[in-house]
Amino acid sequence: MTATERAVPTVAVADLPALRRRTSGVLIVSQILGGLGVPIGIALAPVLATEVSGTEALSGLAPTASVAGTALLSMPLAALMTSRGRRPGLVLAYLVGALGAGLVVLAAVIDNFPLLLLGMAGFGAGSSANLQARFAAADLAEPDRRGRAISTVVWATTVGAVLGPNIAAPASRGFADTAIPETAGPFLWAAGIFLLAGVVVAILLRPDPLLTARVLAPQEQQSAEGRSLRAGLAAVAASPRARLALVTVAVSHTAMVSIMVMTPVDLGHHGADLELIGLVISGHIAGMYAFSPVMGWLSDRVGRLAVIGLAVGLLSCAALLAGTAGPSHAQTAAGLFVLGLGWSAGLVSGSALLTDSVPQPARAAVQGLSDLTMNTAAGIGGVAAGVVVSQASYGWLNVLGAALLLPMAALALLTARRRPAVEAGAVRD
Repeated sequence: MTATERAVPTVAVADLPALRRRTSGVLIVSQILGGLGVPIGIALAPVLATEVSGTEALSGLAPTASVAGTALLSMPLAALMTSRGRRPGLVLAYLVGALGAGLVVLAAVIDNFPLLLLGMAGFGAGSSANLQARFAAADLAEPDRRGRAISTVVWATTVGAVLGPNIAAPASRGFADTAIPETAGPFLWAAGIFLLAGVVVAILLRPDPLLTARVLAPQEQQSAEGRSLRAGLAAVAASPRARLALVTVAVSHTAMVSIMVMTPVDLGHHGADLELIGLVISGHIAGMYAFSPVMGWLSDRVGRLAVIGLAVGLLSCAALLAGTAGPSHAQTAAGLFVLGLGWSAGLVSGSALLTDSVPQPARAAVQGLSDLTMNTAAGIGGVAAGVVVSQASYGWLNVLGAALLLPMAALALLTARRRPAVEAGAVRD
């Protein structure tokens, strides 16, 4: 046991339910705050990049830099959490996100495009914090309630995701008579929101859920050697279910991002105005987050593999609806909503299965690897999506998005057919 773990107060088994509720409450508040900040970057980054660079051709680099930053920060944050706990890692992520937002504002003021990209990469740390929070919710959860614990924190993002884009316009107007461009002003609000989220976590996320879970773990699982990144990779390699979980999260996220980022372009080609596009994306976000508790409940009750199969079905259906919609805006909206549902099913079930399938000491490292994989894959998918649409069509993009699901479905079937192995933390298929 490390000195950091020895400093964790002893928690009686009878006190665990109250500690779980407290931890979940703090994470929900931080998710709401983070959810307010992150959508500002999603909504305004391409516009700001166009203004600073002077060309629309470079507008896509700003959100891509944010996704890249999220991916690059995943493993350093996982290493920090592995050694020091969830709280320092989440606080650092929010601080880096706030610093990145500040650099974006500075870049807009001095018209420096490389600095803007650097700032957006740092801004992506806010997304890293939101992603890692779902695993913090699972640290102390009972094995048969991990899906619901993860999904509750994911659901909390709904509040911020819905309100975030709506505060961008008022925040912009607040800087109308200043040296700060109106499109950059909301990033100052985002910086303040990230700082507030970091303060909430720093003060209230005590005792640290990951360190507490380690102290409560059996003595044989408290070896520091088992917590290294190398041990995390070994844990994934040794567990078929962990590999399936990693593939599920990465493929679900990549298919969703690839289709979602090009849907506004396709809607515009079929005469949709900005208001309609906004409504379609809002419906998509509702599908992503609002129904995550349902996915968590299903994951715990009927099993992780069953919900992974549901994710494959929903994502395939979404690709069919969106890819054949053509000028039917209602069908495109339905497709995007179902796309969000499929993403939610894949993220929640995959995250729960990943936590189930590896030893407790290696979980933080494996979870960081999961976020690195999903964000790297999604970043590549987002770039490739633009190429596919420009060279072929939006319909073909959806065909390729559905094709990504084939190896995920095959691996799920293969895993289900194997005789269930006894794996650390496994609760049910």
